[in-house]
Amino acid sequence: MQVLIRAFALATLLAITVSPNARGQGWIDPIRPVPQGRIERIRSTVQVSVSGRVARVTVEEWFRNNGPVMDEGMYHFPLPGEAVFASYSLWQGDQELRGEAMDAGQARSIYEAIVRQKRDPALIELAGQGLIRARVFPINPGETRKITLKYTQMMDRAGDAWRFRYLGDRGRQTAPRSFRMDIDSAGRFGDPYSPTHQVQTSRTGNHINVTLADGAPSGGGDFELLLPLARGLVGMSLVTQHPAGEDGYFMLLLAPGVAAQAEVLRRDVVAVIDVSGSMSGEKMAQAKLALTQLIGSLRESDRFRLVAFSGGVRRYASGWTTASAANRSDAGNWIRSLEAEGGTNIAGALAEAYAEAPDAEALGVVVFLTDGLPSVGESDPERIAERAEQGRGRFRVFAFGVGDDVNTYLLDRLTERARGTTEYVRPGENIERAMGALSAKVATPVLTDLALSASPGVEVYDLQPGSLPDLFAGDEMVVFGRYRGAGSAGGERTVSVRGRRNGRDESFQTMLVDREGDARYIEQLWAARKAGALSREIRLRGQTKELLDALKQLALRYGILTEYTSYLVQEPNMAVRRGLEERALNAPAPAPRDQAGSGAVAQASRQDSMRGAVNLEAVVVDGVSARELDDVRRARSGINPTQRVGGRLFIWRDSTWTDLGHGDSLRVVTVAPYSDAYFALLRAMPDLGQAAALEPAVLVAGRRASIKIEAGGKTAWRPGELDALVRDFRS
Repeated sequence: MQVLIRAFALATLLAITVSPNARGQGWIDPIRPVPQGRIERIRSTVQVSVSGRVARVTVEEWFRNNGPVMDEGMYHFPLPGEAVFASYSLWQGDQELRGEAMDAGQARSIYEAIVRQKRDPALIELAGQGLIRARVFPINPGETRKITLKYTQMMDRAGDAWRFRYLGDRGRQTAPRSFRMDIDSAGRFGDPYSPTHQVQTSRTGNHINVTLADGAPSGGGDFELLLPLARGLVGMSLVTQHPAGEDGYFMLLLAPGVAAQAEVLRRDVVAVIDVSGSMSGEKMAQAKLALTQLIGSLRESDRFRLVAFSGGVRRYASGWTTASAANRSDAGNWIRSLEAEGGTNIAGALAEAYAEAPDAEALGVVVFLTDGLPSVGESDPERIAERAEQGRGRFRVFAFGVGDDVNTYLLDRLTERARGTTEYVRPGENIERAMGALSAKVATPVLTDLALSASPGVEVYDLQPGSLPDLFAGDEMVVFGRYRGAGSAGGERTVSVRGRRNGRDESFQTMLVDREGDARYIEQLWAARKAGALSREIRLRGQTKELLDALKQLALRYGILTEYTSYLVQEPNMAVRRGLEERALNAPAPAPRDQAGSGAVAQASRQDSMRGAVNLEAVVVDGVSARELDDVRRARSGINPTQRVGGRLFIWRDSTWTDLGHGDSLRVVTVAPYSDAYFALLRAMPDLGQAAALEPAVLVAGRRASIKIEAGGKTAWRPGELDALVRDFRS
C-alpha cells in the first residue's frame, strides 16, 4: 500500500527534533467525553535506520490515563502529505492494532472534524497532511500504556540530496523524547544540514549518527533535513517556496563531493600579524601559535608571505616563499621571535600585504589580525579602506579583530568586497582556535569566483549573500534568494552555478520546481539575511531613507526586527510610531572612527550572524534570538507581548494578535472560527493555518485586505466572495 505521506521526512525530522516544543508525534482522543482528566502522552522515543534510499522508523510513545474512569480512544499520527509511504505496523504493548492509513485528501475531513469537535485551531494546520489512525484498547485510570508505530519510507529527492520533513506538534500536549538516527554507507553522503534546527553529526566507521546539537535551543515547528550525496565535484540541492500571488523564494545548498579532494587548487597566502604593544602577553602568545598553525597547514604546492607590523612594517622575506617543509620550519622560527612593541600602522601593513600579486591560477588569501586602532601613518579608517580596496587585486581577505578596541568599520570594509569574512575574538576567547577554524576551512579550495544564474525566462535576484564566497571542501555553502518567471516555452527551468578551478571554468545546474506551503522557513531565513545585510550597510555607509524603508518593510512583512526598527513594536499608536520612525531616520550615524568598543563589536557580530543565518534557531530579532524575544519583551516595560508565527510578527493589541504589517487603511474581513467560512478560507489559503491558531483573535495583514478570525464574524460566503477576498489579500 502506498499513501502520500512524507514519512521518512517526518521520521528523520521527527527523529532530529528532540526538543519538547517541536512536538509532532501521535495523540489519543477519547471515544467518549471524559468528566475530567485526559489521556496524555508522557514520553516518546524515535529510532531511524537509513539504508540507501529507504528509512525504517520506529516510534514508541507512552500514554497515561489521567482521568477517573477506564477509557479507550482513537490514536492519531500525522505524516507529511506529499511523501510516499510503503508499509506500517502499530502495536499497543504486545497486541497489534488494526489501523488505517490515509493520504492528504482522505485525511482532510478527519482533521476538520477533529478541529470542530475539540475547538482547537492549532490542529487546522494538519489539513493537507496524511494520517495514520487506530482505535486503542481501554486504558485504566492512572495506567500507562505504550504505543509502537513502525513504518518504512522512501526518501524524497531535492537535487543532489535526500530531503526530509517532519511535522511539528501544532500546539498539542508536550512530552520529552529521545532520538537516534543511524545512516549506513556514510561514504555516500556529505554532512547532513538542517535549515530549521541546529544538528550534530558524528561518523563511526561506515555510519553517520544525527542528533540535535549540544545546547541547541528547544525550537518548535516543522523540521527539515537535507542529506547531500557525496559524488562529483559539487552537489547542488535546491528547495523552493512559492507563495500564491508572489515571486518565489529558494534555498540552494552547495556541497563539495569526494572528487573535490582529487585535484587541489594552489594557494598563495599572506599572513599579517599586529605586534604592537597592546598585543603583549597572552594575546601575543596565542597569535604566534595561531600563525604557526596556519603556515603549518600549507602544502608544498602553496606559497606564503609573512608580514608583522607595529609602528613600522617588516616581512619574513622579499617576494613569495614556497611552502616546503624547511621553509615552513624556518618561518615558524621567525614567528616565534616576534615581540610586541610600538604603535599600529595598519595602512602600511595592508600596502605590504598586497605588494606581491597572487599567481593567476592560485587562490590568493590575506589573513589580517589586529587588536587596535590605527595610530601610526594614515589613521582615517575611510581612506585606509579605500586605498586597500584599490590595491587588493585578486586577494580574498579574512580579518580577525582581537578584543574590543578594534575599529569594526575598518575591518568590515576590508572584507566587504573581498569574498572574505571578519571574525571578532572577544576578550577571553581563544585566538588560536578562531584561526585554526579558518585554516581548516581554506585548506582545500574547490571553486572560486562563483556566480549564480537561471535558464532563459527565469530571473533570480536579491541573493543572500549578495556576493558569493569561494567554496571549500568540507564546508557547505547555503544561498537564499528570490526568483520569478515561467521559463521559455517548453523548456525546463534550471539554476546554474559557475566558478573557476585551476584556471578552468566549471558549471553545475539543478532543476527549479515550484513548491507551495511546506518550506516557509526559506522566506524567514532570506529575510533575516537581508536584514543583517541592510543593517551592516547602514553601519558602513550611513542611514538613508531608502535603507531604513527597506528594513521597515522587512520588519512589517517578516517580523525581522533590528536596532533600527524595534520602534515598530514599542508603540501601538500609528501617529506616535511615525514620530519614532522620523527620529530613527534623523538619528546621526556614528562616525567611522567611533565604531570601536564593546558595543560596536557586539553590533557587528550580531549583524554578521544574521547575514550568515543557516537555520531558524540562528535568526536574531532586535539583538536576541527569536526564542528570547518574549523574555526581552517582559524585561522592557511598555512593550506589548509579541509572537512570530508563520513568518509574520504579531503584537498583542486590543485583545487581538495583530499582524505588524496591518495598516489602518486596509479593509478587514472578520471570520468566525470553526465555521464553514473558516474552513473554506483555510482550504483556499492554507498558509494562514499557523496564524489561525492564535487565540482568542488574530488579525492577518494582506496586500489590499486583512483577515480577522474572531467570534461573531462571518460564518458563510456568498458566491464569489471568498475568491475576491483571496485576490485582494494576495494582490
